[in-house]
Amino acid sequence: MKINGNSIRPGNVIEHQNRLWRAVRIQHTQPGKGGAYLQVELKDLRSGTKLNERFRSSETVEQVRLDQKEFQYLYAEGDMHTFMDSVTYDQISLSTDLIGEERVIYLQDGMMVIIESFEGDPIGLNLPTQVALKVIEADAVVKGQTAASSAKPALLENGIRTTVPPHIESGTRVVVNTEDGSYVERAKD
Repeated sequence: MKINGNSIRPGNVIEHQNRLWRAVRIQHTQPGKGGAYLQVELKDLRSGTKLNERFRSSETVEQVRLDQKEFQYLYAEGDMHTFMDSVTYDQISLSTDLIGEERVIYLQDGMMVIIESFEGDPIGLNLPTQVALKVIEADAVVKGQTAASSAKPALLENGIRTTVPPHIESGTRVVVNTEDGSYVERAKD
């Protein structure tokens, strides 16, 4: 679907220079002389390289629609991660490079994820926004720090370091944000 160059929004996937790109960041710019343009930071969906490009409103770009399907995470074998379609029971394996090192650490057995594909070729994976993880190690609370809200460092079962409230101890399950690894709340399970 063709769209104007100034209609690109963060998260849009476009075809540019015969490759698929996801718009990461956009900035409208109106210089003193000359026409206004949209400065777009693009990330290649296959290689992960970044590109800054300018699009004017008179230009058109091809916006790509990705197929999204829900899969269940089964297991990891070396650098490959296997997922199963819960309707057809078809299995698909994705490499750590395609998923991303920073996202693989959040995968858990049985977790439901969305795999994005273009023309039958998987190109990305969307994790749930929050996951529950067990605290392996948490610093002790220092007496007298209760007057002001404070946080203490903690190590989670997937190796992520985050900060948690003082009442969280080792062995407690907590909910963390998969975007930045930040503490959300104590798990309710």
